[in-house]
Amino acid sequence: MRALWTAASGMKAQQLSVDTIANNLANVNTTGYKRQKVEFKDLLYATIRKSDLNDGVGSPVNLQVGHGVMPMATSRVFTTGNLESTGNPFDFAIEGEGFFVVETPTGEFRYTRDGNFKLSVDFDEVRLVTADGYTVLSEFDDEIAFMEGISNINVSETGLITGENQDGEIEEIATIKLVKFLNPEGLEAIGKNLYKATVASGEEIPMEDENRTSTIRQGYLETSNVQIVDEMVRMITAQRAYEISSKTIQTADDMLGMANNLKR
Repeated sequence: MRALWTAASGMKAQQLSVDTIANNLANVNTTGYKRQKVEFKDLLYATIRKSDLNDGVGSPVNLQVGHGVMPMATSRVFTTGNLESTGNPFDFAIEGEGFFVVETPTGEFRYTRDGNFKLSVDFDEVRLVTADGYTVLSEFDDEIAFMEGISNINVSETGLITGENQDGEIEEIATIKLVKFLNPEGLEAIGKNLYKATVASGEEIPMEDENRTSTIRQGYLETSNVQIVDEMVRMITAQRAYEISSKTIQTADDMLGMANNLKR
């Protein structure tokens, strides 16, 4: 009986939808988090009778029965979240598209919207790193290091870092690297607010002056773009769809029971 398998596929699909919504709600306070949504497609159809129309005679439509639904993708919505002022000179938010670039201890490049950076002090060397200690890269793929005695760190909208040396002169230190992708939805999320470039996302495109479409805000952090009310509505919808699919299985089971009892 098709209804059993069709309804079961609906329950599985809605379970995945609820799992995704739960993850969105769990990350409502995660800096730079981008909400996910599940995309579904219907399964193959059984064609009981094809359309057969000749000279205006016959059936103009098909007689088909579907076999349910299946999840096809979990895409991310890369809309910019609200910017929250922190007053910390080493907190940065990207206003617009793009990602910061960090280097892992294994030398791999990763991408993030989380600009909650720290200073790592190793003897006389001071570097700009993430909360996990990953190196934040400059436009030349170098680490961003601060010389001894530098104060009043300032970062422009283009990512240029300047500071005041011991003689009171303003020095240019480095420029924070900002990149974008042709298909950001193709990035692979690996946890810790980091993304990995894939074949689907394409290679990174450095944002230079001629193609810069975003700005960096010092002293701000980008909040999650998850809207709690919207996620709750989606959760209720998924829950109701799950209940209906479950009721369909019960109904199909009752119908099979009736058919089995006909000879009694």
